[in-house]
Amino acid sequence: MTSLEFFRLQTREEVLALYPRFSPVGVEEVDLLAALGRVLAAPVPAPEDVPAFLRASMDGYGVRAADTFGASVGAPQYLEIKGEVPMGAAPERPAGPGETLRVPTGAMLPPGADAVVMVEYTAEHPDGTLEVRRPVAPGENVLQPGEDVQQGEVLFPAGLRLRPQDLGLLAALGVTRLPVFRHPRVAILSSGDEIVPITQQPAPGQVRDSNAHLAAAQVAEWGGVPTLQGVIPDDFSALKNALAAALGEADLILISGGSSVGARDLTLEAIKALPGAEVLAHGVAIRPGKPTILAAVGNPPLPLLGLPGHPASAAVVMEVLGRPLLARLAGLAESRSWEDEVTALLSRNLAGASGREDYVRVRLRREGETLWADPVLGPSGLLSPLVKSDGLVMIPLGVEGLVRGESVTVRLFSPGL
Repeated sequence: MTSLEFFRLQTREEVLALYPRFSPVGVEEVDLLAALGRVLAAPVPAPEDVPAFLRASMDGYGVRAADTFGASVGAPQYLEIKGEVPMGAAPERPAGPGETLRVPTGAMLPPGADAVVMVEYTAEHPDGTLEVRRPVAPGENVLQPGEDVQQGEVLFPAGLRLRPQDLGLLAALGVTRLPVFRHPRVAILSSGDEIVPITQQPAPGQVRDSNAHLAAAQVAEWGGVPTLQGVIPDDFSALKNALAAALGEADLILISGGSSVGARDLTLEAIKALPGAEVLAHGVAIRPGKPTILAAVGNPPLPLLGLPGHPASAAVVMEVLGRPLLARLAGLAESRSWEDEVTALLSRNLAGASGREDYVRVRLRREGETLWADPVLGPSGLLSPLVKSDGLVMIPLGVEGLVRGESVTVRLFSPGL
């Protein structure tokens, strides 16, 4: 690939279409208590019915529905009370014709009963009879066996990220262990003679390594396990050796800096020198983030994402391309939800980037009933505009710009894949 090929930009959709060549990471089994937020590696079928028995859904009396037909306030039906069904135990006797047993919510219905009359529509008499003032239909105020979950039903598909309510249902079914994908391991390298560790005082012309820490925080927030591999100087052998070492320790490699066209751009050559390396993209039609690299290394292929050196550019590329790549490795079937986006009105005109998708940082502001998106402008080398922002507004490829008052979708900087 020559330096001129850099300008043959690929669209975001073209880059995302390359991700299926990368396989999800390995599988492990975890306890139910450790499964929150994990991604299922296999479908989970229901091992039994829920509920497992005919169950009262209201406090009242277990009855044969036919014994209540025609009951009203003016002409009630009378049944003989034969005791009470204890919670957490099977009924001690059935409900025969003209008979009833008291049943609390959640209790098992006695054999013979097929409905529950709510307490509000009854009155007990001293002689042990129950006055029923309203009829019930068969199955009324009752949960049937398997009405919530049927045995063998697929509860959750592979690729689902487990939520608290999901774990509650699994607990109700007695599921204690689950197969889940491992957390993807992500090696993060920074390159450039001008980059120094954050513990070091920069000399003139040097900057601290903020990109690696920003990327590591994003990876951790999205469910990955980041490992900082340090700062690599602008030296071909050093870059190649550092990348080769990371291959054996990670499921994804991120390297920031050194991805712009120039005499000191050694990153691309170091990647191409790795065994089995294939550069899939060098240059993406997005702003900021044009000098982005995607490569596949080895067999099975391991993804390598080269991030721009400017902090804001690197952060946007991670949101737009890194996040879905990490989701792919994590085995997640769907990486985003409606909670990740809000609709707001743009507070000023914005010009688009010619030939590229443009990602504009915005801060959300509520004014009365209106949610406004205020653009937070600034060069991609600055971090403070990113800190002041709540999310991104995308100006699509080929659109000249957006106008004030236009409804826009704000992609939030929210946690989770």
